[in-house]
Amino acid sequence: MTTVTRSWAMAIPARRALTRRHLGIGLRLSLLGLSAFVVLFPFLWVLAASLKPPVELNRPSLWGFTPTMANWVEVWLGSPFSRYFLNSIVVGVLTVGISLLVGAPAAYAFSRFRTGGTWLRFLILAAQMLPPALFIIPFFLMAYYTGLLDTVWAVAAAHLTFIAPLVTWFLIGFFEDVPRDLEEQAMVDGCTRWQAFLRVVLPAARPGLGAAGLFAFIMSWNEMFYALMLAGGHSKTLPVAIAGYWTFRGVELGKMSVAILSAALPVLVASFFVQRFLIRGLGGGAIKG
Repeated sequence: MTTVTRSWAMAIPARRALTRRHLGIGLRLSLLGLSAFVVLFPFLWVLAASLKPPVELNRPSLWGFTPTMANWVEVWLGSPFSRYFLNSIVVGVLTVGISLLVGAPAAYAFSRFRTGGTWLRFLILAAQMLPPALFIIPFFLMAYYTGLLDTVWAVAAAHLTFIAPLVTWFLIGFFEDVPRDLEEQAMVDGCTRWQAFLRVVLPAARPGLGAAGLFAFIMSWNEMFYALMLAGGHSKTLPVAIAGYWTFRGVELGKMSVAILSAALPVLVASFFVQRFLIRGLGGGAIKG
C-alpha cells in the first residue's frame, strides 16, 4: 500500500509538469496563429477585393460573393499595366547592377583597409538624412537638359543616390566575414589584390551580394517620389501606376487591389528566401570593425 501511494505521489508532479508544458506549447501556437492572422489579413482582404464584382466592393466581407477575374483581366490585358510592371523591373535591375558594381569594391575597401575610418562609414549614409525634396529640382534639371526626363534612366539615376550607399553599408559586414587568409593565399599563388577580390572574396560573399541585391531591388521597386517627378506616361513605374487608380471619380478599388497584389507578391516570395541575410547585413556595417 505504501509503495502504491508513493508511486501515485511521484506521478502527480510529473503530470503537472506535462500539463504546464502542453499549456505553454498551446499558448505559443495560439500567439503564432494570431500573429499570422494579423499579418495575412490585409493580403486576404486585398485578394478578396480583387475578385469582387464592382457592386460588391463596398461590402466589408471576405466571403459571400461570386468571385470574378474581371478586375485581373482589365488591369493586365485592358490597360498598359504590364508596361509599368516592366518599367519597374528595368529600373530595379539597373539600380541593383550599378549599386553592386560600385558598392562591392567600396565595401571591400572599408572592411579590409579601414578606408576613411569609422566616420566615413556613417558619412556615406548622409543621403538618408536629407529629404528627397531637396534633390528633386537638381535631378529634374539634369534630366531635362540631358533629354532623359520621362524615362526610366532618370528614375534609376535618382535611385542610385540613396540605394548605392546603403548597398555599400550592407556589404561591409559580409566582407568582414570572409577570412583574410583566403585572399592572402591567393596573392601568394600569384594573384594581384584585384584578382584575389574577384576570384576569391566575391564568390565567398555571394550570399551577401544576393541579399544586398534583393534589398536594393525592393527599395527601388517601392520608391514613388522620384518616379512621380521624373517619369510619366509610358515610363511610369508600379507605385505611380497604383496611385493612378485613385481618380476624381473615386478609388477603383478592385483594380487597385489587383495592382497591389501584382506588385507585392514577387518581392514577398524573393524576400522569404534571403531574410536571414538581410537581417545580418543591415547590422553588419555598423558593428563590424
